[in-house]
Amino acid sequence: MVKKEMEVVKDLDLKRYMGRWYEIASFPSRFQPKNGINTRATYTLNDDGTVHVLNETWTDGKRGYIEGTAYKADPSSDEAKLKVKFYVPPFLPIVPVVGDYWVLYIDDDYHHALIGQPSRNYLWILCRDNHLDEKTYNQLVQKAIDEGYDVSTLHKTPQTNPPPEGEGPKDTKGIWWIKSILGK
Repeated sequence: MVKKEMEVVKDLDLKRYMGRWYEIASFPSRFQPKNGINTRATYTLNDDGTVHVLNETWTDGKRGYIEGTAYKADPSSDEAKLKVKFYVPPFLPIVPVVGDYWVLYIDDDYHHALIGQPSRNYLWILCRDNHLDEKTYNQLVQKAIDEGYDVSTLHKTPQTNPPPEGEGPKDTKGIWWIKSILGK
C-alpha cells in the first residue's frame, strides 16, 4: 500500500512556536536514552531566522543535552517542513547529523503539537505543559494514524511534577549519548 503524502502545517508562526516544549510521547529512538525522563526541547529564534534547539533529558538524575540548529527546508515554502542539524557526539561535536522536523499539527493556541518526518520512523507529541489530557492525546495519536503512522511503538515519556528547573547536574562525559546509540 502506498502511503499518502503527509499534510503539514502551513504558515507556522515561528515566533509563537519558540519556547519550551515537553515531550509527552515519542517513538523510541537511538538518539535518546531508553530510561530518560523529563525530556523537553527549548527553541530560540536566532537573528538570522534559524532556530537554536536545546534538547534535554534526565537519566539517573543527571541532565543530558544536545544543541542544534533548525531551519526551513525550503525558505520559499509556506509548509512547516524544517531541517534540524546536530553535531555529534555532543561532548566532541564533529559530525553533523541532519534530520527532518515536520509540524503535522499544532492547535490554535500553540499549546500542543504533533511532529513527524517523511519516513514515519520518528514521531513526537509535544506540549507546553509537561502533561496533556487523554482526550487531546488520543486525538493527536489518531492524527498520526491518519497520516500513515504505525503507532504501536509510541510510548509516553515520564514527566515529573513539577518539572526540573534549571540545568541540574550534567552528564559531562556524554555517557547518555553513547548508551543511547548502543540501545541502552
